[in-house]
Amino acid sequence: MEWTALSSQEQLNELIESSDTLLVCIFKHSTRCSISTMVRSRLENGWKAENDNMIFYYLDVLKHRGLSDLVADKFSITHQSPQLIILKNGKVVHDASHTSISPKVIDNLV
Repeated sequence: MEWTALSSQEQLNELIESSDTLLVCIFKHSTRCSISTMVRSRLENGWKAENDNMIFYYLDVLKHRGLSDLVADKFSITHQSPQLIILKNGKVVHDASHTSISPKVIDNLV
């Protein structure tokens, strides 16, 4: 699993466009939260599928809180951390937070 840092509104707009051809995963992570660290590790260690039709973004909510709020507003979802948001065709097809985040969900969407 390769993460691309999400750090700008322009990048967010680009990834939304990319979701027309790719499954886009955004992981909102707090570096100060042990649950968030555990969930990120679980995602990385549990990821099985090899798929060129997916891209993974990592959003540090402490460094980019405004961008994190923009993601919540843009997709009409509640801000959570940790949170996994999966997009297809510009729409949220999956949203989970905390221990509900599972690599199996990603595998099932592939």
